[in-house]
Amino acid sequence: MLGIIGDRVWALRDLERGGIRGAKKLKGLMEFAARSDGDARVVITAPSGREIASEDADAHEALSAELGHRVSLESLPADGNLDHFLRGPRDSDDPVAELRAVFGREPDEPLPNFAAFPPEVVQYESPPGTHYDCWPLLVVTSQALAALAAAVPGSNTDVRRFRPSLVVDTGGDPGHPEFAWKGRTATIGTARVEFLDPCPRCVMVTHRVDATIDEDRAVLRHIVRDLDQNLGVYARILEPGSFRTGDAVVFD
Repeated sequence: MLGIIGDRVWALRDLERGGIRGAKKLKGLMEFAARSDGDARVVITAPSGREIASEDADAHEALSAELGHRVSLESLPADGNLDHFLRGPRDSDDPVAELRAVFGREPDEPLPNFAAFPPEVVQYESPPGTHYDCWPLLVVTSQALAALAAAVPGSNTDVRRFRPSLVVDTGGDPGHPEFAWKGRTATIGTARVEFLDPCPRCVMVTHRVDATIDEDRAVLRHIVRDLDQNLGVYARILEPGSFRTGDAVVFD
């Protein structure tokens, strides 16, 4: 039950600091895009417009040059190798300072409630067997995005800044209705999912995505101070199935 087929099969290993790394550490990754092109192939589009395919002989070197940091492209290990998922060394000797940098917290702001995260992410960069930060699905409502845009009108709150798996339109519900879904189950198409905790947001939501979605810390300040640090809700898959755009979310 790993999530949407083809999602996050590939990841980058940091050859300078060690470990699988995402945009929390390599913020330039937010400006890259990727698409699945068959079961065992990914095509990555760099900010320059260059396309790099996973089977290219120079894929690692090309990605490193575009990112300005030495990396290698790796897929999920077929043999269940746990070492693949181990966390790399911290950037700081101070674990609290490290967490504040990862979550983009100001000195007067609290760190998130780590109970929302699976315990294995203390030791591993992602739950072993996956490249997800925590859980297979992140769900945001269109109403939450609208509320966010109204709260920080000077910021670009394009959905790409927040990287949800699914966006649900709940009609006229105001605010952030998904926060109340914790513990509920629902059917989407033929799949059944369980909604978990709201998602504590990290420094990634502040990073530049492209020329129209620039670096912006005001969005995260609002999320931390006014939304109890959360935007969207985690979910996991109870029964696999298929769904398409426009399918209803039917709560049990």
